[in-house]
Amino acid sequence: MKISIILLVVVLTVFAYTASAGAAYFETADAHGKTGFIIKLIDEENIKHARGLLEGTITVRPHFLGRIKKTRADYNPRYNFHLDSETISFFEMAIEVCDATTIYVEEHLDEACGAFLPGCMWCPWSGRLVKEIKH
Repeated sequence: MKISIILLVVVLTVFAYTASAGAAYFETADAHGKTGFIIKLIDEENIKHARGLLEGTITVRPHFLGRIKKTRADYNPRYNFHLDSETISFFEMAIEVCDATTIYVEEHLDEACGAFLPGCMWCPWSGRLVKEIKH
């Protein structure tokens, strides 16, 4: 019984911490200047990094990457896919096999996660953050 109570307290504490941290949403753009793809960051370090990129206080790892999910997210209504927030990170350089523009991914979504974007990993080399948005 004591173990169950302790486990419940730990789970509730983790849940409360996660809920209090809150998510941050960022609009992105690619080399073609196309904007409108939104990423949702939940990791506090990633949120700080993203805000630093926008403020100009951080210049390293300017590009984002993550695992795509072939579903529309309420915060990203223009596209039929979004990035799994738990997999998003930032990079300086990445392998070519995960590079594609946002529009190309949208137009070839049925092919994604196979030979195109293996493992569903997407790393748009020209992708950059444009602004933080409220959701």
